[in-house]
Amino acid sequence: MKVVSQIMTRGVRAVKPSDSVIRAAQAMEELNVGALPVCDAERVVGMLTDRDIAVRGVAQGLADQDAKVHEIMTREVKWCMSEESVEDVLRVMSIHQIRRMPVVDRQHQLVGMISLGDIATQVHGAHVAEALHEISETEAVHRAGMLPVKLNDGDGAAANRAGRQPL
Repeated sequence: MKVVSQIMTRGVRAVKPSDSVIRAAQAMEELNVGALPVCDAERVVGMLTDRDIAVRGVAQGLADQDAKVHEIMTREVKWCMSEESVEDVLRVMSIHQIRRMPVVDRQHQLVGMISLGDIATQVHGAHVAEALHEISETEAVHRAGMLPVKLNDGDGAAANRAGRQPL
């Protein structure tokens, strides 16, 4: 099985907690991505997704000119290390129903991102298809309002259960 460093995206652009939400959204548009890691120096302190902007920002009236990334970012971040096996990372992604994860080195500095798309195009096998199906099916059911899905429990317990410590 491959390791994360073999298929991850390198040279990932990050935003700072103090950056404006509007500037972050412009960066997402420019890069054609739906998520950006939020870093304080090189350490990952959160993730900002297009959904965060829509649901926490626009829907709650926090997307004006003065809104900052730290006001709406997801603070509970699942991350992986570059030398981990893709299979282990895929398992964590499946358990937590997430599509992308920051990749950090031994000093917990951001070195890249890995997404389900990276895995799907670089790794072949039934377990990849199964994980993609589980994540997509659960999200579709959640969007239809049929099943409550709790992605973050806010206290770091989910990260600890997955063998991760919050950064």
